[in-house]
Amino acid sequence: MGVFHTEGTDATGHEQVVFCQDRQSGLKAVIGIYSTALGPALGGTRFYPYASEDDAVADVLQLSRAMAYKNALAGLDLGGGKAVIWGDPAELKSEALLRAYGRFVESLNGRYYTACDVGTYVPDMDLIARETRYVTGRSAEHGGAGDSSVLTAWGVFQGMRAAAEHTWGSPTLAGRRVGIAGLGKVGKYLAGHLIEDGAAVVATDVSEAAQEWARTTYPQIDLMADTTALITSEIDVYAPCALGGALDDETVPLLRAEVVTGGANNQLAHPGIEKLLEERGILYTPDYVVNAGGVIQVADEIEGFNFERAKLRATGIFQTTRRILELARNEGVPPALAADRLAERRMTEVGRLRSVYLR
Repeated sequence: MGVFHTEGTDATGHEQVVFCQDRQSGLKAVIGIYSTALGPALGGTRFYPYASEDDAVADVLQLSRAMAYKNALAGLDLGGGKAVIWGDPAELKSEALLRAYGRFVESLNGRYYTACDVGTYVPDMDLIARETRYVTGRSAEHGGAGDSSVLTAWGVFQGMRAAAEHTWGSPTLAGRRVGIAGLGKVGKYLAGHLIEDGAAVVATDVSEAAQEWARTTYPQIDLMADTTALITSEIDVYAPCALGGALDDETVPLLRAEVVTGGANNQLAHPGIEKLLEERGILYTPDYVVNAGGVIQVADEIEGFNFERAKLRATGIFQTTRRILELARNEGVPPALAADRLAERRMTEVGRLRSVYLR
C-alpha cells in the first residue's frame, strides 16, 4: 500500500503521513492524515507490537481513511486521521515516550487531534496533553470526555437495533442470540446493553482477565473457546469487537449469523468481502458507521464536553444506519458501498466550501 498511489486496490490518497522517532524513549510512531476537507483530522493513537514497519504503516493508512468516512457520516466538522506507536505498550510505554509523542502531535499545529485507541488509555491522553493542545479523551479531572468506549458501545448497540429492525422488523435484540468476539473496552459495555435489552449473549476473548470479568459480572454470558467456535454456533448477530480483519475469506463462509454489527475497526479484510457477505445473505452494517459513538464523544470534548449532548448525538447512529440500509436496498448495493457514497458526498459538498477564502 502506497501513499502516492491514486488508482487500484492499494490507492490511499492521503494528504500527509508523518514518521516520528525519539530514540531515547524508544518512540517510533506514524501519523496518517487522510483528509482535512471537513476540518482538522481526528483519530486515536494505537500502541501495538506490529510484526514490521510495513504492517504499522499499512494499518495507519487504513485506519486514518476509515476515520475520514466515520467522521463525515457522524456529521462532524472533522477530517480523518490516525496514529500508531510501534511497539509493545507493556514494555515500552512511559511518560517520556508519551510526552515525546505529544510534542510531535503539537508540531502539526492542529491538523491532527489524537485520542485513545487499542493500547492507549485516558491516563495516557492526560500525559500527552502536557505537551500538546490537540488531544481529546482526557480524564474528567482534566476537563475531558473520559473513556470513549462508553459511547462507542452505545453507538454499536444503536446500529445493531437498526439492523434488527431491517432484518426482523423490530428495533430490539430481545430474544436474539448475539455473539461478541472481544470483551475489551467496547465489548464489555455492549454486552451490558444487550443483556438489558433481553438478548442472549455468547462471547469469546483471549484474555483470561476478560473471561473472569464476564463470569463475575454477567454469569449468564455463554463463553466460547475461540472465535471459530463462536461464529459457527447458533447466533443471530455476530459482533466483532477486537482487532480488524475479522471478516475474511475463511471466516465469512463459516458464519451462522444473519447480521454482522460490531465495534472493531476495518472488519473487512480486503475489498470484496462485503459482496461475499451479501451473497450469503448476511447483513453487514459498516463498522465505521456503527462504532462512531467514541469519536462523537471525544469530538464533543473539543467544544467543552457534555455527556448527555454527546450521548444524544451517538443515539443518532440508529437513524444513520437505518438510512444507509434503506439506501442500499433501494440502489441494490451492499451497505458498505452505500455508506461510502454518503460519506464521500458530504466530504465533497461541504469540503468544497473551504475553497471560499476566509481571512
